[in-house]
Amino acid sequence: MGVSLTGVVIAIYWAKLGFSAPHIGILTTFGLLGGAAATLAMSFWADSLGRRNSLLLLALFSIGGAVALMLKLHFLVLCGAVFLGMVNGMGRDRLASFSIEQSILSSVSTVHERTKAFAWYSLVMDIGHALGSLLGSLPFLLRTKWDVSEILSYQAVFAFYGFLLFVCILCYLGLSHQVEVHKDPTQKISISKQSQKRVMKFAGISFLDALGGGFLTGALVSYWFYKKFGVTEEVIGLIFFGARIANAFSFLGAAWLAKKIGLVNTMVFTHIPSNIVLMLVALSPVLWLAIVLYLIRESFVEMDVPTRQSYISSIVEPHERTFAIGILNVTRTLGWGLSPALAGQAMKGLSLSAPFFIGSSIKIFYDLTLYKNFRNISEGA
Repeated sequence: MGVSLTGVVIAIYWAKLGFSAPHIGILTTFGLLGGAAATLAMSFWADSLGRRNSLLLLALFSIGGAVALMLKLHFLVLCGAVFLGMVNGMGRDRLASFSIEQSILSSVSTVHERTKAFAWYSLVMDIGHALGSLLGSLPFLLRTKWDVSEILSYQAVFAFYGFLLFVCILCYLGLSHQVEVHKDPTQKISISKQSQKRVMKFAGISFLDALGGGFLTGALVSYWFYKKFGVTEEVIGLIFFGARIANAFSFLGAAWLAKKIGLVNTMVFTHIPSNIVLMLVALSPVLWLAIVLYLIRESFVEMDVPTRQSYISSIVEPHERTFAIGILNVTRTLGWGLSPALAGQAMKGLSLSAPFFIGSSIKIFYDLTLYKNFRNISEGA
């Protein structure tokens, strides 16, 4: 919820502070690169530190990021703060905590129920994202109903984000020992060469998807709606609320479809059309058409999420999953982190809608590459 809330308002807030589109892209990049660094660290050390302890540590750093957003910092200082605080401008939670939670879910679910479990996990997460998007209208409401100053209205939102992170800490404290990996602490992680090859290839291809996605972060899409159509945070919040609800219920469809046509086919054949529709969003001359097309796109763009999570878990051994999921998410977060700065430059140097075409084209190339390389690899490990 908190990640989605900040994703809706953060780019507009930075614009209100006087930062340009390239500056906003750079800040988004630093936040996501911080998430990538944390994900890399957790992929190696989360199991030895303890999964619950790792989640607690990540939440504390994120609270620091929330505090930094409330302060008027120099641009360079803010870059460092959003890096350490892993400030996520994507509008979706896909960073270090996400990797650990995926590993936990893989450990406590059976092979036959794994895709369904990931689908329900993703559904609940995106319901939270939807509620967070709806709360993106808070700055507008605070200004109009309670006469709060413009900047203070945004700072109140980031304070609420910090509070939500504190609630997460309380939830993590309640996790049982069943979430941990029970093994000799001196035992080194042993990854078979076959699994290493599969994971590295899959992660490398997924990097392309994330690189394209970095042109389309929630922060930059909300900025696009704000600049092109002049809409308020209230309207943007409602748009993203509808989008996240569409995402959430598409996950159950993904689980059903994967049983019919397979995980890889589901990933590819739902993803390509969604990116074509996104290009049409960029061409929309009026707000209502852009919203309708965007919601159509969001109804199936995320169907590859639970299927990808299930697939990477199925092609490696159980004790290799934390490593595999961690490496996958590190490469994806790096992709997300590198492109927002480029997207900001494209908005300034090419056109406001340029990131939509660039990002979608990269994603379609990813889909074709994934299908070529993994369509014949078994899903039953």
